[in-house]
Amino acid sequence: MLNIDELKFDEKGLIPAIVVDSITKKVLTLAYMNRESLEISMEKGLTCFYSRSRQKLWLKGETSGNYQHIISITADCDNDALTVVVEKDGPACHTGTDSCFTKPVWESEDKHEFSLQSLMKLIEGRKIEKKEGSYTTYLFEKGIDKMLKKVGEECTEVIIAGKANDKKETIYEIADLTYHVMVMMIEMGISLEDIHRELASRHVIDHKVKQEKMTK
Repeated sequence: MLNIDELKFDEKGLIPAIVVDSITKKVLTLAYMNRESLEISMEKGLTCFYSRSRQKLWLKGETSGNYQHIISITADCDNDALTVVVEKDGPACHTGTDSCFTKPVWESEDKHEFSLQSLMKLIEGRKIEKKEGSYTTYLFEKGIDKMLKKVGEECTEVIIAGKANDKKETIYEIADLTYHVMVMMIEMGISLEDIHRELASRHVIDHKVKQEKMTK
């Protein structure tokens, strides 16, 4: 574990801190810390920054309630910048947006960013604004029974492909299953964050069980 004395603060005693959402991995904001705000962050487990414009410390969420609970703080190879992974209680930006980074400057015409979050938004959009000829819209129109039937069918396809030890086909079928499960999730009001929190809680339990076994 790196000692705080090994960090390189600039001539003004500041170090940039890139805040990242632990669930979406989205960059939420770029802020600055001095030694005192970093120590407070580590002590409270909440992000505390130094405002260059106001020349004072500020605990994120103190007035808005949008606290950022710190999971980890990591320094870069030169020890002069930090990434802070957090679980947030609300929007990261003072404007009310999820992230401070919302203004596209340039996008590739050939490569496109993909994430499960963006796919969920696309699926949700098909439920809100029905698109003629869309298979996703068709599933929402048919309802939960149709969705569950498709999930069952895709589960079977995954088992068949896995049993055949066909890696390529298994990947294809898992992707199909994932899509249909996500449609069902939207229908039931279940978010990716809900699943993330459930899996994270199980990881903690598993870690504790391992520790108990090691001490016996």
